[in-house]
Amino acid sequence: HPGVCVMNSGSPSHPERQNQTQAVVNSPQSPKLLTQVRNKMRVLHYSIRTESAYVDWIVRFLRFHRTADGNWQHPASLGGPHISEFLTHLAVERHVSASTQNQALCALVFLYRQVLELDPGRLDGVRAKGPERMPVVLSHDEVRRILEACPSGSLVRLFCELFYGTGMRLLEVCRLRIKDIDFQRRQILVRDGKGEKDRVVPFPERCLEPMRQQIERTRDLHQSDLAAGYGSVWLPYAIAEKYPAAAREFLWQFVFPAGRISTDPRSGAFRRHHVHENSVQKLVRAAVLRASIDKKISCHTFRHSFATHLLESGADIRTVQELLGHSDVSTTMIYTHVLQQGPMGVRSPLDRL
Repeated sequence: HPGVCVMNSGSPSHPERQNQTQAVVNSPQSPKLLTQVRNKMRVLHYSIRTESAYVDWIVRFLRFHRTADGNWQHPASLGGPHISEFLTHLAVERHVSASTQNQALCALVFLYRQVLELDPGRLDGVRAKGPERMPVVLSHDEVRRILEACPSGSLVRLFCELFYGTGMRLLEVCRLRIKDIDFQRRQILVRDGKGEKDRVVPFPERCLEPMRQQIERTRDLHQSDLAAGYGSVWLPYAIAEKYPAAAREFLWQFVFPAGRISTDPRSGAFRRHHVHENSVQKLVRAAVLRASIDKKISCHTFRHSFATHLLESGADIRTVQELLGHSDVSTTMIYTHVLQQGPMGVRSPLDRL
């Protein structure tokens, strides 16, 4: 990555900015730019995925504005016009989506305002407006066909049943821990969902026995890891420092562990993380193909179907909002539009002839 150093200053005029930039680049005591970005994001508790995405966009931005002789420019010597030029390049030449363009913008605004503490200038007209799309929703019969296409007692069947039966997101299911499953109260506690919010979702009856079997498999695997000198799991925040033994306790283990030990990208420790979401997506996609359903279906489609079918059965929209973990009810309102277009919507005049 570019070996440039960060400058903590206000917003000087252009000649001053160039002089300060050169001084900081030549200062061996200053931390590297990307290290500064990562440290700031971890202080603000950004997710590791957001951290990785933002760092990648910053590197692309600096690479795009390299000089003719191939040298990197410090971002403090650049500004709003350079950001607009980069985003225009993404939209016109790279044909990226509106959400991708906006993610790049957010990364660069974070760099200037949070890390460099500089004002990048006016950025009017660079935020793209994304298309308003209706979610794909499965019928009850289609959900049944997909579940029947999954072998009885298989992991993919449990995943599909959890997606449809609880409305959880893909990563929320992958990150479930043993302690979050409440068999007595028939509920699942979703920790640190989108926006770092906790919520409770119903635990479907038909998932009880498959979940017990999965937990027993996880227990056996955890015992094997402990015997091999491993068995620790990543813990959020400072829990590992406050309770040093917690990382090896079974209750903190992931319900769906990965198939092998891996290296923690932040600490370098060898741990067994949760199953990778790409593996789950491949399993679900294969089940959809076996069910011969000609729709663009992902794991998130089950969440859309969960919300729509609850509203169809008469559930209150505020209840559905809480179950989905939406901050604003307007986000949940999209499913009422789905109802208006579906079987409960307006009847075509053609069918009245």
